[in-house]
Amino acid sequence: MAFKDVQRCATLEPKNKTFLETLRRLGAEIQQKLKTSFSTDSRVQNMFDILFSEEEDKEKKEKAANNLIVLAREDAGAERIFQNNGVALLMQLIETGKAEMILAAIRTLSGMCTGHRARVSNIRRGIALATCNLFQCIYESLSGADNRVYGKEEALVLDSSKDLKTILIALLEMVTSKKVSGHGRDQALNLLTKNVPRKDKKESDHSKTLFTIDHGLKKILKVCGQVPELPDQLPMTENTQLIASVLLNKLYDDLRCDPERDNYRDVCDEYIKYFDPNDMDKNIHAINALSGLLQGPFDVGNALVGRQGVMEMMVALCSSEREVDQLVAIEAIIHASTKMSRASFIISNGVSLLKDIYKKTKNEKIKIRALVGLCKLGSAGGDDYSMRQFAEGSTEKLAKQCRKWLCNPTLDVRTRKWAIEGLAYLTSDADVKDDFVEDEPAMRAMFELAKSKDKTILYAVACTLVNCTNSYDKKEIIPEMVQLAKFSKQHVPEQHPKDKKDFIDSRVKKLLKAGVTSALAVMVKADSSILTDQTKEMLARVFLALSEDPKDRGTIVAHGGGKALIPLAIEGTDAGKIKACHALARIAAISNPDIAFPGERVYEVVRPLVSLLNTERDGTQNFDALRSLTNLAAKSDKLRLKIMKEKALPEIENYMFEEHEQIRQAATECMCNLVCCKEVQERYMEDGNDKLKLLVLLCSEEDDKLQIAAAGALAMLTAAQKKLCVKMTKVTVQWLEILQRLCLHDNPQVQHRGMVIIFNMLEADEELAKKLIESELLEILSYVAKQEDNPKRQDAIDAARACVSRAMDLGLIKPFTQ
Repeated sequence: MAFKDVQRCATLEPKNKTFLETLRRLGAEIQQKLKTSFSTDSRVQNMFDILFSEEEDKEKKEKAANNLIVLAREDAGAERIFQNNGVALLMQLIETGKAEMILAAIRTLSGMCTGHRARVSNIRRGIALATCNLFQCIYESLSGADNRVYGKEEALVLDSSKDLKTILIALLEMVTSKKVSGHGRDQALNLLTKNVPRKDKKESDHSKTLFTIDHGLKKILKVCGQVPELPDQLPMTENTQLIASVLLNKLYDDLRCDPERDNYRDVCDEYIKYFDPNDMDKNIHAINALSGLLQGPFDVGNALVGRQGVMEMMVALCSSEREVDQLVAIEAIIHASTKMSRASFIISNGVSLLKDIYKKTKNEKIKIRALVGLCKLGSAGGDDYSMRQFAEGSTEKLAKQCRKWLCNPTLDVRTRKWAIEGLAYLTSDADVKDDFVEDEPAMRAMFELAKSKDKTILYAVACTLVNCTNSYDKKEIIPEMVQLAKFSKQHVPEQHPKDKKDFIDSRVKKLLKAGVTSALAVMVKADSSILTDQTKEMLARVFLALSEDPKDRGTIVAHGGGKALIPLAIEGTDAGKIKACHALARIAAISNPDIAFPGERVYEVVRPLVSLLNTERDGTQNFDALRSLTNLAAKSDKLRLKIMKEKALPEIENYMFEEHEQIRQAATECMCNLVCCKEVQERYMEDGNDKLKLLVLLCSEEDDKLQIAAAGALAMLTAAQKKLCVKMTKVTVQWLEILQRLCLHDNPQVQHRGMVIIFNMLEADEELAKKLIESELLEILSYVAKQEDNPKRQDAIDAARACVSRAMDLGLIKPFTQ
């Protein structure tokens, strides 16, 4: 108010020095106050004041918390928070016990720790170990895994190995601590899975894996052995035990030699081998731990199942009066039946037992597991029609019961999950596949379950979909080899009549109609530990099968399939990445990139597509990759530069020499879109290569589409770089003849492009223009220019008239006068 009063006085008496001096002083003070209030230090303090205030409303506190998170993600802001006693204040926020305050504090700490080793060392001792994202940032910063460039150089910390070991021990302690929640345990296991095994097997140092096995393998096995139905068990989510199995598998895969693997097996053997007839809880804990091994490092679990007494204990537990014993034993039998050699033992020893349990038990949980056991044993022959384990029609009855349970909304998710497990095994039979896709409610129920919080279901859903779409690898059947096998009385696998292409295509259409794409898109977003590389590969196979018919690709894009394929193409097994890249290529070839891959995602697609240009990939993959890059290159300069940056140009040029007509055409079309780029034009202007010659010669090919692409590329090149007009006449003696053929072509598009090239040459150089007009080309131009207007050929006619007009301007021809 004082400033406004003085300002009004100064307006009334502009020559009064007292007013002017007071106005200047007040203005400077206001600026200083503004500067202070908007400074980072002041903002940080204000935010903490709001967060700790009892009087402020919830909305204002949430806004302050979000502002703090944003500040912490900037280097300057993170440093200010740190210097202003921010760690202690954030610890106080965590201690409030309010979920939103804890989350804000953790996210702020996460930002402060990212990329700064010194701050991490100070913060580490005082924060909760259960905060996964925070510890991931800490671990990456300490280990040097985060190699991004940050604005300010961090302070020097000499040795971080002790800190890293402390974190590993703390995480392993969390794995078996009863104080830790189920979600916290999941995150601890996730962190171990992400950070302990080597990401690249070429690295020699796997000391973290050996350390974890020595100090934590039994703890991970303890998690696998937990039976939720028993009292005094560790808090767990529905995903905990599967995450533990994945960790067991990754640790085993990271071992480098037989002695290390023997040690791993010995630790596991020591943990489960003692069975006590008087302590059934201990026995089922051991069997459940064995189930965890069978779902993880199967070879270890399989070896332990083969030990004397183990299989007998499983069968004995199936006969127990306690329902929980039966439940654990049946699950173990299901997991042990993966290898057919084991399945044959159980078929001879356990089928009657499972049937008996199935018929007698009234507990739905046990009943459905017994059914899944029967399903798995019934599918031991795979898709070999001649190797069915059970009588004709038995598998269809089992599948029908599975579908009935799957569609029962009164059953809990975990119980219905086993119905999908059963279908995963049974759908290797083509009759079951066909029945399943005819049952739309069952399909929709499966897709809804795939979107639920219980992600242990993903593998079973993926298996079922791979079976229904027949997207697994099939060996090529050579008729001569079949005859030879029959002659030598060897078994020859038989294809089921319903596994022929017509039936497969029909099943794919029904799956798409039921909403499979949206389910797949949700499945891809699952936690990386549960979504294993094998599951990713299966999802990629399903996407590839779904995208085979171009008419279905719009549906896939509409339900988010394009975006879902990107992570599958970047991470996973080599086979899975190739399949996902191919599915991406199919979609990108015919879809609008702005719709299929909105925003910045379109730039992520380029590298997977370029990887398909590798000569080791098959022709279909090369072709689809070229078509998709053609579509992207037509979109923008930024995308064209991205394609160049990924070093696709040499590969595309290579395919322009390809003998296969469709691949050569696709490569030329791609080049036609890329020549808009100045860097590509410069490559054509370089001496000592045949790039321009190839384009000219391709214009003389018989295929219209190839001619359109090659002539289009030449037209754009000659328009952009006049030097290329002259160079074109030197690369081959046939250049004039080829141009004349283009200008007389039956196809209006080819003719139009030919006329544009001539116009560019007339514009570029007078000597060249003279040479063109002195040739037979003048007659061709005159003939076309004199034609009556024709909508189908108007572009070519107008271009010919422009050429004639240009020749007149140059004084090479004169208008005809009477």
